[in-house]
Amino acid sequence: MFLDEVEILVRAGDGGPGVVSFLREKYRPKGGPDGGNGGNGGSVILLASTSQNTLVEYRYSMKHEAERGVRGGPKHKAGRRGKNLILQVPPGTLIYDADAGILLGDLDAPDRSLRVACGGKGGLGNASFATSLQRAPRKTQPGVPGEERRLRLELKLLADVGLIGMPSTGKSTLISRISAARPKIADYPFTTLVPNLGVVERGIGEPFVVADVPGLIPGAADGAGLGHRFLRHVERTRVLVHLLDPTTERDPVEDHRAIRRELELFDSDLPSRPEVVVLNKVDTLADPEKEAAAMAVALGVDKVRPISAVSGAGLPELLRLLAQIVAEAKQAEEEEKA
Repeated sequence: MFLDEVEILVRAGDGGPGVVSFLREKYRPKGGPDGGNGGNGGSVILLASTSQNTLVEYRYSMKHEAERGVRGGPKHKAGRRGKNLILQVPPGTLIYDADAGILLGDLDAPDRSLRVACGGKGGLGNASFATSLQRAPRKTQPGVPGEERRLRLELKLLADVGLIGMPSTGKSTLISRISAARPKIADYPFTTLVPNLGVVERGIGEPFVVADVPGLIPGAADGAGLGHRFLRHVERTRVLVHLLDPTTERDPVEDHRAIRRELELFDSDLPSRPEVVVLNKVDTLADPEKEAAAMAVALGVDKVRPISAVSGAGLPELLRLLAQIVAEAKQAEEEEKA
């Protein structure tokens, strides 16, 4: 099951209390106060892990609490610190304070982490209150309560390439041909109900990640179809591959314009993302190159690339182009950071 949004409650551990204790030994009957301090409570930390690709494990496990600190002991023994609770989430997870509605952090790369609730400080034992005037204090401190927070986790897939297009244009077939992803494939709309991720690594240089984004139809940005749930997964992609279907009764040119409108309504920056327009199912056409050239003129783009996800025609050229665009985008990002 794919789940890309969930709310959870996290609570850091309370600090352990300090203790009242007095040293009692054979030759030191009045050895003075020796009560130790309590240990600090454990914190709650979210960690981006490549072993996770969905938030589904938090659907039925909504409350998460770190270990509390241990109370202090006699002979100035400090209590043990509570263990931190580390919750693994998929890379690309945004963390919001659900009550305040503010973004706390974006775990947009593997191994990034965020402390979302700090453990409480341990209380002082009576030894800490001894003074020249108060040599036998019985005063202690309780541990400070740990922070509690209600969080909203929102996943935006980390993919280099996003496959977009109307339902049944062949996105699932394409991702199954170029990667190890095995999505459900059928000849009816909305076969794909969740985004699918695949890694392309077929001798094209550096591997890259492809996401099949389902459910895009006119009105998706306003909640029509499934697109309002999954448009967010397009936001992190470096290049969009727009699939068109020449066998449909719809006009592919209008399909392209409709999807582009939805992207702009959802995020005004998306239309400026590099886009590769692909004419799929060309094994059904008499002259694929001619059809692709005519489509490019109608769309006002430099080129439309003819492919067949079923037969594999045009796929090597498409993958080399995508690998090049992704590599250039990564290099530009590195230069911008430097």
